[in-house]
Amino acid sequence: MRGRSTPWIHLWSRRIIAVIAIVGVIENIYLTAIKLMGGTAVCPTSGCNEVLNSPYATVLGLPLTLFGLVAYTTVLLLALAPLSVNPVTQKSRRQKLETQTGFGLFLVTTAMVCFSSYLMYLLFFKIQAICPYCIASALFCVSLFVLNLIGQTWEDVGQLWLSGLGVAMITGIVALGLYNSVNVANLPASADESQGKVGLAITTTSGPAEIALARHLTQIGAKEYGAYWCPHCYDQKQLFGKEAFAIINYVECDANGKNPQTQLCQEVGIKGFPTWEIKGEFYPGIQPLRKLAELSNYQGQQNFKF
Repeated sequence: MRGRSTPWIHLWSRRIIAVIAIVGVIENIYLTAIKLMGGTAVCPTSGCNEVLNSPYATVLGLPLTLFGLVAYTTVLLLALAPLSVNPVTQKSRRQKLETQTGFGLFLVTTAMVCFSSYLMYLLFFKIQAICPYCIASALFCVSLFVLNLIGQTWEDVGQLWLSGLGVAMITGIVALGLYNSVNVANLPASADESQGKVGLAITTTSGPAEIALARHLTQIGAKEYGAYWCPHCYDQKQLFGKEAFAIINYVECDANGKNPQTQLCQEVGIKGFPTWEIKGEFYPGIQPLRKLAELSNYQGQQNFKF
């Protein structure tokens, strides 16, 4: 009497999981590098960079994508572990390893699906942006969970779901705790967005030194390139204060921003925000006011408030 043939999904699930995990690893390496270097992600929408530069993109002082990289790497290692054992000469060892790593994959992918679901909520209801990278990662997480679930035979389904419920609850509590302090909705927004988005309102006031430096930068033709959603641009504005920054020659690079000059930003090769152009030279990143004074040969008072 012939035994039952092994379902194809049991034979191939680990390999498919490994492929998806590799794609997830590559995606998170790319986004982590962009985040750490302050660059701009290649994306068909502005949502990718809005998300990458939002307060939700950092957890415990580290890029969220770095934790995603760890998660996908863990899945990859667990998926490949049994494949390193010969199924003929070490059959019992391989079966044991498949059972152990399968349960580990279930726990990890359950946590990934739960956390990813919360991130989707933040994406659509808090940040209100479309991020293809984020959506793709969420689909990866669901795919990994389903493939692992149907890719092997589970002996104690009750214990499996009980463990999954526990992981889901813990993941939910951790996610809420991590993002409890992030409340973008309560941050003041600029009043006039009728001609485009302008981001958060500047809350600091300018002193005489900030105003004098802003006037000097404008007189010599200096420009600041930025995007309304960029938190580093907002920090730069806060250094100047409301009155002084109103004098700065600011160039909006996002097409959805107010008075955008997207073509100009592309022509001069702006890669990250903010970027200063002073006397034909480009300086990416937040620049302290004393540094701007030095780069522009400003000779006035420098008792800046920040």
